Amino acid sequence: MTKKWKPYGYLLPSFIVIFGVILYPLAYALFISFIDLTRNVRKLDDPSLWNFVGLENYRAVLADPEFWHTLGRTFYFTVVSVGLEFALGMAFALLLNEKFAGRGIVRGLMLIPWAFPTIVNAVLWKWLYDPNHGTVTMLLAKLGLTDGSFNILGSSFSAMNAIIIADVWKNTAFVALILLAALQSLPIDVYEAAMMDGASAFRRFFKITLPLLSPSILVALVIRTMEAFKVFDIIYIMTGGGPAGGTQVLSFLTYQQSMAFGKYSVGASISYVMSIFIAIFAFAYIKILYKRAD
Repeated sequence: MTKKWKPYGYLLPSFIVIFGVILYPLAYALFISFIDLTRNVRKLDDPSLWNFVGLENYRAVLADPEFWHTLGRTFYFTVVSVGLEFALGMAFALLLNEKFAGRGIVRGLMLIPWAFPTIVNAVLWKWLYDPNHGTVTMLLAKLGLTDGSFNILGSSFSAMNAIIIADVWKNTAFVALILLAALQSLPIDVYEAAMMDGASAFRRFFKITLPLLSPSILVALVIRTMEAFKVFDIIYIMTGGGPAGGTQVLSFLTYQQSMAFGKYSVGASISYVMSIFIAIFAFAYIKILYKRAD
C-alpha cells in the first residue's frame, strides 16, 4: 500500500461500519418508500416484484387524518419536553456554576437520572404512576388533588404529560451538563467589565451569557429535539401508545404501520417525513441562534 493510500486504509473499517449501519439502511428505507412493499412481498432481490408507486406512499401518509393528529401530539411532546429541559437545564447550569459547599456532590447526583437507561426510567415512572400503589398517585391523593383512584396513565392528556415529566426528569441533566461546560469556558473579564459599567445580573445574562452560549444552546436543542421528536421507547413501555392512541407519536405510528400492519413502505415514508420536520427544527434553531450570536 502506497503512502498516499495508507490513511484511507486505516479509515476503511470505519467507512464499512458507517455504510452498513447508517448509509445502507437509510438508502434502503428511501427505496422501499417508493415501492409497494408489504408483508406479502418477501423477495426484494426479484426486480419483477418491485411495484414502483412513486410518491403515492407519501401522498397517502399526508392525506391520512391520523397522521396529522399524531404529528400534533409529537409536536406537543417535543415542544413541551425540550422547552422544560432547556429552562431547567439552564437554571441548574447557572446554579452549579456558582461556588458553594458540596457542589461536586450535587453535580454527581444530578447525572444519576441521565445515566439510567431509558427502559429503566420508563419502568420506574410507570411504577410511580401505578393507580393502586404508585407513589405519585398516593401523593396526589394525600394532597387532595384526586380521590385516590385516579389512573394517571388512563387518560390521554394526563398520560402524555406524565410521560413528558418522566422524559424531563431523565434528560434535563444532559442539557445542564452541556450548558455548564460552556459556562465554565466563558471569559471572566467580560463580566467584570460589565459589572464595572453597572450592568445588572439580569442584563448580563441576556446581553452576555446567552449570546456567548448560543453555540452550546444550539447543540443541546438540536440533539434533544431530534431525540424527542423520534421518541418511542418510553412511550412504548409506559402506555403502548394508549389510551385510545392518546400518546401515539410519529415513531410509534411508524412502528405500527411497519411491524404490526406489515406496511413497510408506508412506515418508511413516515420516517422520512419525520426527518423533514426534524431538519426544519434544526434549521430554525440555526437561524435564530446564529442571528443572536451575531
